[in-house]
Amino acid sequence: METIRIMSNNLWKNDKNSPDWEALGLNCSARARAPGFIRVYSEIQPDIIGMQESSDVMLDYILGGLAQSDIRYGVLWGKDTPILYRQDKFDVIDYDYFLYPEEFPGHEGVFNNGRTKSWCIGVFRNKQTGKVFAFMSTHIWWMSNNPESKSYHPFSDEAREYQISLALAKLKEIAAKHSCPYIIVGDFNAAWNSYALNHLINNGMLHAHEIATGEVDHTRGTHRCTHTGYGDSYYEGGFKMAIDHILVSEGIDVLNFIRHSPEYYLPISDHSPVYSDIIIK
Repeated sequence: METIRIMSNNLWKNDKNSPDWEALGLNCSARARAPGFIRVYSEIQPDIIGMQESSDVMLDYILGGLAQSDIRYGVLWGKDTPILYRQDKFDVIDYDYFLYPEEFPGHEGVFNNGRTKSWCIGVFRNKQTGKVFAFMSTHIWWMSNNPESKSYHPFSDEAREYQISLALAKLKEIAAKHSCPYIIVGDFNAAWNSYALNHLINNGMLHAHEIATGEVDHTRGTHRCTHTGYGDSYYEGGFKMAIDHILVSEGIDVLNFIRHSPEYYLPISDHSPVYSDIIIK
């Protein structure tokens, strides 16, 4: 059985250098940070990458850099949540993109800042085995339910659950159309035992961290990297505080669950890429 390496990676959508970084003699533009992502993908060689907080500018730099290697990636356009895939290994047989609504029915306020929260789905056929699976990259609402938080927005937990319910319904629909297993990866802005994660688990999805049979990473996988600068270490707190996730349906074996958090990545993005090797049964 052939293993497939899947990854989720939030790129921190920021195309231009900021005054604070410039004052420090640093550069956080897409041009400056893209080589870090190229290095990650060249080292890990994922077969499929679900991105979040991407931009056309960043994607052009990344694809241009990767074109210098022997690996060729195709792109499924998904605005902030595109999917990169190995063109030599997979055919795309279906595709869907959706921008989450700004409204959360029955609640006041906007729940999609800058129209950045979305999903992208690709249905892939493995050229070697002929096996088919659906893969979704998503990014959902980010603010906090805690009134003491600087980012407080009432009903944020519920809004995340609502958005992920829309995503899962579509993912199940498209997987049923092709009679195949399915995967969802992304930045859920939601930790363990959250409404959003519980919705997925209560509706039959399995977290890669929980079912991996090999190496399992227990870190949080985030650190400070903002317009004001970046930190010199990764946050503590462990897996239960992580917000970047990989979940699979029945019909998929997970061999590992690994966050890639090298020192060189600290000024690249505030989210460590997370990846798993899987087998489609």
